[in-house]
Amino acid sequence: MLEWAILPFKRYFDFKGRSRRMEYWSFALLNFVVYAALVGLAIALGAPLMEMQTNPAAAEGFGGVAGIFLVLLGLYALAVLIPSIAVVIRRLHDRDMSGWWFLGYIVASLIPIINFIAGIALLVFMFLPGTAGPNRFGPDPKDPASAEVFT
Repeated sequence: MLEWAILPFKRYFDFKGRSRRMEYWSFALLNFVVYAALVGLAIALGAPLMEMQTNPAAAEGFGGVAGIFLVLLGLYALAVLIPSIAVVIRRLHDRDMSGWWFLGYIVASLIPIINFIAGIALLVFMFLPGTAGPNRFGPDPKDPASAEVFT
């Protein structure tokens, strides 16, 4: 499963082709584990995250080690931004949908109440299986006879 989780990093700027559900959800699980570990370490080392939300002056004096984990969290978020967008677009391609649907989701997520519906719709699309056989975005990634899927 680790191979599937790191595959979006290998296909960093690849917005073409298709991605299986296994690739998307393994990558999502990897991101969840890394975020949870970094936030947990920052909290355990004394970062006053809740207090910083209500009182920004509280951020001035918290420990330097906890700050390092918060900086690592921000750097990781920047590092996975492009692969996250790319894997969602390839996942939509697997459903035979254009990647522009993701832009529509981003715009819809800016509108109150509609953002909840758009989020559920995107989640449903990520759960649904891809189209069987080749489609306009490439060969079926589940087809073992297709050798050029990940080349």
